[in-house]
Amino acid sequence: MPSPKKPFRINVGFIIHEEVGYNHDFPFSMAKVNLEDLELRDFEGLVNIGKTPQGLIVQGDFSAQTTLLCVRCLSEFTHKLQWNFTELYAFNKRSITDSGLIVPDDAQIDLAPLIREYAILEIPISPLHDPDCKGLCPVCGQNLNERDCGHRPEQPDSPFSKLKDLLE
Repeated sequence: MPSPKKPFRINVGFIIHEEVGYNHDFPFSMAKVNLEDLELRDFEGLVNIGKTPQGLIVQGDFSAQTTLLCVRCLSEFTHKLQWNFTELYAFNKRSITDSGLIVPDDAQIDLAPLIREYAILEIPISPLHDPDCKGLCPVCGQNLNERDCGHRPEQPDSPFSKLKDLLE
């Protein structure tokens, strides 16, 4: 049973002492979880940990919702995240991978940093609540999705503006 303070800390000691090829599933379901600065709601996940000759292979598949700010209109909205990962926790330094993960001496693996890191990678760089978001008025700051303020962008004085007259 995971600790409420560290819900992603898993005792893998029993897997270490099994045969190569053994694996075990660890399901997760939480209404709300905070991973440092990231709040996830309706968190669901399944972690499968299997024993290999080099270490423990950890495969996770997760989904959750988080609150983001639209980059155009600055309104908050709920965004669904789905992510997965596969990482190796090595038994010794000879088997260590680029991620640098190694099975701790107490056989307690905390998956929270991995879950947080991979979840953050799924957050869009420029989140939009709607692809057709109109944004904010550059003059008065009105959210143009809620109502039109009447301001129109100034037409820049272009050296090609005289050519436009020729088209008419």
